[in-house]
Amino acid sequence: VQLQASGGGLVQAGGSLRLSCAASGRARPRDVMGWFRQAPGEERGFVAAITWNSDSTNYADSVKGRFTISRDSAKNTVYLQMNSLKPEDTAVYYCVTGSPTLVWARFSPKYWGQGTQVTVSS
Repeated sequence: VQLQASGGGLVQAGGSLRLSCAASGRARPRDVMGWFRQAPGEERGFVAAITWNSDSTNYADSVKGRFTISRDSAKNTVYLQMNSLKPEDTAVYYCVTGSPTLVWARFSPKYWGQGTQVTVSS
């Protein structure tokens, strides 16, 4: 499975960016897709995830109300609309995919993309 992310860049605080990630190869259409991020000196952390038919989403508390995850299952593509960006959102954002779980807390990605840099200036 290959995950190709795009859309990162440099933006001022309060601005917006939209990340995209297309899955290819042996990607399974019914797998969960989502995003993690890693800031300098920190561990990777969960950002958001969405089920294959978009009937359920999950967000980290730090991004709720500002970020929106969506998905085009026909294109096997996931998006992350990021609004009201803050300097603390600066990180490398990784697209992920993995098997669905009954509870979000047990979601564990199986495949990771190469990452796209998001930098928010103050």
